[in-house]
Parts: sequence; C-alpha cells; structure tokens
Amino acid sequence: MTDSTDTVQTSFPATRPTGCPFDPASDFTELRERGGPTKVSTPAGVEAWLVSRYDDVRAVLPDARLSSRSAPSAHVVPGADLEREVESGSILQTDGERHAYLRRLLTSEFTVRRVQALRPRIVELVEEHIDAMLASEGPVDLVQAFALPIPSLVICELLGVPYADRAEFQERSAILVSVDRPEEEVVRASDEINGYMAALVTAKLEHREDDLLSRLITRAEEQGKPLTVPELVTLAVTLLIAGHETTANMIGLSTLALLRDPEQLDTLRANPELAPSAVEEMLRYLTVIQFGLFREVVEDIEVGGETIKAGEYLIAAIQSGNRDEKVFPDPDRIELARKASRHLAFGFGAHQCLGQQLARVELQEVYTRLYRRIPTLRLAVPFEEITYKDNTLVYGVTALPVTWDR
Repeated sequence: MTDSTDTVQTSFPATRPTGCPFDPASDFTELRERGGPTKVSTPAGVEAWLVSRYDDVRAVLPDARLSSRSAPSAHVVPGADLEREVESGSILQTDGERHAYLRRLLTSEFTVRRVQALRPRIVELVEEHIDAMLASEGPVDLVQAFALPIPSLVICELLGVPYADRAEFQERSAILVSVDRPEEEVVRASDEINGYMAALVTAKLEHREDDLLSRLITRAEEQGKPLTVPELVTLAVTLLIAGHETTANMIGLSTLALLRDPEQLDTLRANPELAPSAVEEMLRYLTVIQFGLFREVVEDIEVGGETIKAGEYLIAAIQSGNRDEKVFPDPDRIELARKASRHLAFGFGAHQCLGQQLARVELQEVYTRLYRRIPTLRLAVPFEEITYKDNTLVYGVTALPVTWDR
C-alpha cells in the first residue's frame, strides 16, 4: 500500500480544455493512467482523495463506509461548511436507514411503469413547444423556448407546484446550484424558495390532491412515521431543483454537441429508434454533474491500493469514469449506437439518481422529435459565442440561439 504522506498533492481539476466545452479537465486522462486515488486540494479548503478510474468510482459509491453528509459537490464551493447539521429531510445528505426510509417513500413515484404512464404527457409538451418554436419569427433561444420549460412543466405537474410560479423557483435554483455566488445571496435564495415551498406544503397538508407531494404526505402517515413540514419542504425543494436543472441542461448542451457532430445527428434523425441508446451515450459523454460526487470517509477503506482513513474526504469523479478508455473505447467521441448504459452520469449505489427514468423518457422524446421536425436546425450565432455554466454544479449552456429554414 502507498503511504499517503508520500503522495504528490495537486489542485482539483475543474477547468475544461480550451476550445473543448464538452470534455472534462484534461488532467483526468493522466490521473487515470497513473492509477489509484490522488490527493488534491479543493476550493472548499480541504484535502480530498480524487478517484478517477471507472472501476474505482463504481466500487466506492455504493460503499457504506462513505457518507454523503457534506453534500454531493460541496468540495467546489469555496468556504463550504462541511460540518453543518444535516436536515433530516435531505435525501441527498442522509445515510443509512433514514436515507432508505425517505427513498422508499418516493420510489413508487419514479418506477419505470409510473414514468411510462407520463410519456404521453411528455410527448404532448415536446410537440407543443416545437410547434411554438416553428410559429415564431427569427432565431430563438432553445434554452428558454424549449429546454427549460419542458422538464419544468413535468416536475411541476408531478409535484403539484403551480407552473405559473416557475420564475420564482427557476431564478432561485440557479443561485443554489452556483458555486461562486456570495453567501448572503445563497442564504436569501434558500430562505425564499423554502418559504415558498413551506406555504405549498402547508396547503397540501390541509387539502390533499392527486400529486406527488400529497401522496408523499399520506404514505408517510400510513407508515406511522409522518414527515414534518421542514422535512417535506427539504424533499420538495430537492425534487423541484433536480427535476428541472439536470434535464434542461442536458437538452441544451446535447443539442449543441449534436449540432457540432452532424454525422451523428443525421444518423439519429434517420433512425429515431436509436433515441434510447443516444440518450445513454449523451449522458455519458456530457456528464452534466460536472465536478463529481463528494463523500466523507467514516471508516478506513482501501481504493486502488491506497488506504483512505476515516475522517478524510473522497471525490468520486464520475465525469472521469465516463471517459475511461478501458471501459468506453474512444471515449471522447460521440457514438450514439454505443452500449453506454453502464455510465455513471446518475451516480451509483444507494444515492443513485431517483428520477433517472423520468430524465430518460424526457430526453428520448426530445431526441425522437426535435431534430426530425426541424431538420435544418442550426446555431444562429458562431459556436465561439456560446457561453457555458462553468461555475455551476450542473453544467450546460447559458443560452442557445438557434434558427432553421422557414
């Protein structure tokens, strides 16, 4: 085993290669070749062990000797309070039986069968927004006209959140997933979105409807472990933010990537049955949870010949694992027919993304319909003018001006 005191320390690699907005930091290629964990300094001000190879990432994420209590990507937030008390309703930061209980309450809402029942409504939303784009004059921003509203509408309808209030939560969620906003701005955004959700939850406690939040309240009561208002608020805010931020960014960023690879886009347009595998490949290729997953080691663990001790921190670099040459040949190339379903974009283990089936169906319907209905879709500005969310936990484009032949 390696003595950790002899390990060379470097900074956590967070900067993408110049001119390659779809690739993770180039340092990861060298780190994978070197093998084993690497000690890095992080923007949060702590040292952590960076795990970069696919097999190692997949091995550590399900390990109960790692805790998620410090938040999934806290390592890239300067000054993050890693010892802050975890709210009991946080499905992202609780472990063990408490986490398992919260997940059991929600699992039935996101089964394959349940999500498939939502597909007709998702198709309807996709078609409606394509119709609206086609009826418009001049270039449109695909993010605002298409990528953001579709998953926002779906999660709002699922949770029972009024879509008319979308500006309220979209603005605040953008602040909460940023890594460089002033602390007072983050606190204010958190207080405001929690206050908004508390009012909604209180109303549903008094009058149940046919929505996820109402069913969640009832299900917890039936099991004899009712959730408090703060717990319900924390769960609801997490689902609301995760339910639209990730998929919206995937739609925008993957559209840009496909526009830059016309051969693959033409293949998808001509073969819509490729949509499911295309979704898995784009999830692998882009990995919009761009900084990996942060964990605290609660019991000594061996990874790649290195003993990582209790009390130390670990970063599972899913963005690097998804570009591991030993698992995905020619990983820096888009290959929509690739069998990429083993990717790590949704994480792995107990904390694997609960809403992954919903995200898959939303993306499948977008890939099946958008590019066929607008076959001449193209950028309305030079590629070099596109700007990216380098400073957010969920990567994407800030805007995507597009046009087409009318």
